[in-house]
Amino acid sequence: MLNTLENLVKLARERKSTPVEGSYTNKLLTDKSLSKAKVLEEVDELIEAVEENSNITHEAADVFYHLLMYLEANDIKIEDVMSELEKRKKWVTMLIISLQKF
Repeated sequence: MLNTLENLVKLARERKSTPVEGSYTNKLLTDKSLSKAKVLEEVDELIEAVEENSNITHEAADVFYHLLMYLEANDIKIEDVMSELEKRKKWVTMLIISLQKF
């Protein structure tokens, strides 16, 4: 399952280093305004899909794809995002343990 996300990151990085003419992925990676607009659009579409209980997984997949491309376009590594999430998990765990002592 997570291999799919890893493959999308690999694709983005390959396209950045070796662009493919006419590639939608390349357009997102080189046009930061387009990339930003697509993330915002796709998040709105996901919210609407959830509220209408329709096409949710399709819209969620669009959000993941466009967010990954936006991050890569802005040289934000998913590894750094995952590291931040891991830190937060540790912090929450430590907080829970501390609270249990009371």
